[in-house]
Amino acid sequence: MNKCADSVRVAHPLFQAESGGSIPTSALQLIIGRIPARKAMELNRKWHSRLPIINNWVNCNLCYGAIYDGIYYAIAMWSNPTARLIDHRTVLELRRMAIAPDAPKNTASRMLRIMKYHIRKKMPKIVKLISYQDTEAHKGTIYKASGWRKADNYISRRRIWEYRPNRTTQACAPRIRWELNILEAEGAGER
Repeated sequence: MNKCADSVRVAHPLFQAESGGSIPTSALQLIIGRIPARKAMELNRKWHSRLPIINNWVNCNLCYGAIYDGIYYAIAMWSNPTARLIDHRTVLELRRMAIAPDAPKNTASRMLRIMKYHIRKKMPKIVKLISYQDTEAHKGTIYKASGWRKADNYISRRRIWEYRPNRTTQACAPRIRWELNILEAEGAGER
């Protein structure tokens, strides 16, 4: 693994200490916290399975990373909901979550749990979290494991983006919206 200062995965290049190249064996070993949007975007480009490029990343004003021994293993990017009919004052949308291939098992579900607690504490007006599952690439397991629920009767139709200047062309499979009502989750004893 490349641990030099110019590596995209190094979290603190000026203070990097060689520790023998150990990798985390459990998601519990990861430190999860806020990171700069540009760093999240770089790592998303490297790891995301379907949508490595996010054009409107400046709207992703809340980004998290999972770090172990100064190396990134996962990122998540949150923004206001892209759907116009969803309340932008009380809902946040998980726009991207990307996990390194060598990340420990359950990294994604642990990140969802820690981010939920952080968002609830730092942003008390947010009462619901949403995310969209690409049905061609994922089964929604991380959401189920983290206590999220499928939105009632929400499955988007297959869309094909037309080419527009400065926008990538991509085909999207039907998507399922997942939701987590933070207040209900806390009331159910998830503290």
